[in-house]
Amino acid sequence: MKKFLVLGILFILPIVAYLFFASAVDNFSKLPVLVESVGSLNKFESLSKKGIKLQDKITILGFFGEDILSKRGNAFNLNQKIYKKNHEFRDFQFVIVCPYGSENEAKKLLQELSKLTDVSGWNFVFGTPESIKSFFNDLKTPYNLDEKNATDFVFIIDKQVNLRGREENREKNEIKVYGYDTSSVADLNNVMVDDVKVILAEYRLALKKYKADRKEK
Repeated sequence: MKKFLVLGILFILPIVAYLFFASAVDNFSKLPVLVESVGSLNKFESLSKKGIKLQDKITILGFFGEDILSKRGNAFNLNQKIYKKNHEFRDFQFVIVCPYGSENEAKKLLQELSKLTDVSGWNFVFGTPESIKSFFNDLKTPYNLDEKNATDFVFIIDKQVNLRGREENREKNEIKVYGYDTSSVADLNNVMVDDVKVILAEYRLALKKYKADRKEK
């Protein structure tokens, strides 16, 4: 009797697990796509000289402008609340867009951050003011860059290079969220932390379903 029970469990358990993961991916509350295909980094050069891309990555995208060190507080907020908790996820990265000429300030900021955490997932890319404005406009958000090509807001870009965020929900008195204010710890804690968890969970579930499908073949 015990033998048949064990065999039954061994046979049924993988099927139950597969159905669970499959239904979880289908029914999981995903972070909405607000803007499709926001562009690429082809016109930008990275600080590390390695190719940085948005495709197939979950990216936190920021614009620190020509005075990078003035965004030091924003960077530390992001680092503590978002990056340190999630940087071990293989396809997770930060990309900060800045104008040419601000490379030395980027290096200084990375040195400061490196005293707190592994900064291998922090990427700075540089371009002309025109290319920065064009790329930012492709996001189609209600925000604007300031005179130094900077903004306090950062954005979640998925692996298909779509802008993710929150749709307006009048019943819950929630506004549409395109980006997250890095000058506000409350905004990061109350909104962005949850949204990053959602999108990472979405891809984790998709990966589990893919592995389960491979085992079935």
